[in-house]
Amino acid sequence: MKSVQKNKKMTDSSTKEHEEDLRSSSCSFVSFVDRNLFLRGFVDLMENHINNYRHKLSNALGLSAMEEVPVLGAALLGAWKAGHHIYLCGNGGSAGNALHLANDFIYGAGVRNGAGLRVEALSANPAVITCLANDVDYERIYAEQIRVKGRPGDVLIALSGSGNSPNIVRAIESGNALDMTTFAILGFTGGRCKEIARHSIHFPVDDMQIAEDLQLIVGHICMQWLREQEVHGGKCEAC
Repeated sequence: MKSVQKNKKMTDSSTKEHEEDLRSSSCSFVSFVDRNLFLRGFVDLMENHINNYRHKLSNALGLSAMEEVPVLGAALLGAWKAGHHIYLCGNGGSAGNALHLANDFIYGAGVRNGAGLRVEALSANPAVITCLANDVDYERIYAEQIRVKGRPGDVLIALSGSGNSPNIVRAIESGNALDMTTFAILGFTGGRCKEIARHSIHFPVDDMQIAEDLQLIVGHICMQWLREQEVHGGKCEAC
């Protein structure tokens, strides 16, 4: 009898373990399926977002603003030939783009010919930026630099999504006062910068990231074109 009871207990225990294994396997399978369905849905959502973003960027590149890019290219080429300076400024991501494009113009444009453009991103020196913000006014962190460094014939490229940032507006005003050639690459409505810059490349897009992408695209187009020009001793002879 004891042996029978013992065997029954072992059988019951084995059955319970088997049932638990089945439940565990079932849960694991369901979890696997759920996870893969979730990931598939996530991938679908991401693909939709990628397609939407690509569509917005493609549409923006078809806007009439691109017709103004050769004007910027010609101004940069003229400054290169004459030895004038190019200054760039912006805030946040646009400040980063100013640094990026300064690198491209000083090196990338002249890599085949030995000398690039004389270019400076006014957002590059944090000591100067914080000094002017603290001692003068944050609105004048670029305008003061331009007032000191700028000369007639130099080129200012202001990068702004909204076109209404006070420090960018002041920078353009300072450049205009010095008879510099002022450009603004803008998104959204173009804001005040569109009204006061001597040349505006305005993409009426309502997406800040697309607007910032377009700043780099315009700059890269100009850099690659400038790289193709014949330069000797740092002065362009293709004008």
